[in-house]
Amino acid sequence: MTADLKLGLQLGYWASKPPEYDWVGLAKEAEDLGYDSVWTAESWGSDVFSPLAYLAASTSRIRLGTGIAQMAARTPTATAMHAITLDHLSGGRVILGLGLSGPQVVEGWYGRPYPKPLARTREYVDVIRKVLRRETVTNDGEYYPLPYQGLDSLGLGKPLRTNLRPLRKDLPLFLGAEGPKNVALTAEIADGWLPLYYVPERPEVYADQIAGAKDGFEITAMVHLAFTGPAPDDIEQALWPIKGALAFYVGGMGAKGANFHKNLMVRMGYEAEADRIQELFLDGKRDEAVMAVPSAFADEISLVGPTARIKERLAAWRESPVTTLLVTARESETLRGLAELAL
Repeated sequence: MTADLKLGLQLGYWASKPPEYDWVGLAKEAEDLGYDSVWTAESWGSDVFSPLAYLAASTSRIRLGTGIAQMAARTPTATAMHAITLDHLSGGRVILGLGLSGPQVVEGWYGRPYPKPLARTREYVDVIRKVLRRETVTNDGEYYPLPYQGLDSLGLGKPLRTNLRPLRKDLPLFLGAEGPKNVALTAEIADGWLPLYYVPERPEVYADQIAGAKDGFEITAMVHLAFTGPAPDDIEQALWPIKGALAFYVGGMGAKGANFHKNLMVRMGYEAEADRIQELFLDGKRDEAVMAVPSAFADEISLVGPTARIKERLAAWRESPVTTLLVTARESETLRGLAELAL
C-alpha cells in the first residue's frame, strides 16, 4: 500500500511538430500544484532530453524524468553524459528512465541488433552506474565493450572516467518494462519501474516480479486522466483517446509475433480482444481496431469520469504498490482537479 501517492505529468513525445498547447506553462503549473515530476518521451522524432533541458530553466523544484530514453539511441556512456549534464543544469532533479523499445524501432531506426534484450539492459545499466560513481570505466561485456578492441579497432582506446563530476552518484535510474522477466530485472537492478499499463485491482499480474525490489523502489504508472459528466456516454466518450492509443500500441507497435504491448493485454485477460485489435490494425482497418478496444480495459488503466468516480478510483491506486500516478492531461483544470483529490 502506498501511504503517500505522488503525482507526475507525462508530456510524451512530439508528433509532426512541437505541441501547440502551452507545455511549458503546464509543467510550471504542475510544479506549483505540488506535482512531484514531469516526464518526456521519444520514439523516432523528438528526443527525450532537449525538452527537459528547456523545462529545467523554467522550473525549480519538480523532478525531470526521461520516460523513456531509448537505449539503442545512445551508448551507455553517452546517456550518462546527458543525465549528468542535465542533473547539473537542473540542480539535481533528473530521473533517468530507460527502455528497450521494440525490434522494429531498434533495428529499423537505430540500426542496432535487438536479440538478448535482458543481457543488454543489465550491461547498459552497469556501465551507467560506473560512470555515475566516477570510476575509470571498463567493460568486458558482449554488447558495450570498453575500451573497444574489435578486429576493426586501432587498438588505441584507453579506459576513461567522466571529467565532469556527477552531481549525484546515486542519480535515480528507472526502467520501462512490460514482460515478466524484464520487470523482474528492473526490480533487481533499478531504482524504479515505469509500467505502461497497470491495473491497481490486478496486482497479481506483477506481484511475483516486484516482490524482491529494494526499499524505496518507486513505481510510476501512466494513466489517462479526464474529468467528465456523470452520464455513461460522457465516460465512454472520454475513453476514446486511450482506445486510440491502445489500438496503435497493441495493433501496430511491433510485428505480429513480437508485440510486447499486445502480450501484456493478453496477460491481463483480454487475449481474444488483443488478437482482434492486432488483426484489424495490420489489415489497415485502424478505425475498426479502435472500436475493437474494450471499454473495460481502457477504463481499468485510466482515471476517467466525474469527480466522485475518480476519487473512488484513487482509493484503489493508493492500495496498490504504485508510488506515482503519471497523468497525460493537457489542461490546467484537469491538473488542478486531480491535485485537489490526491495531494
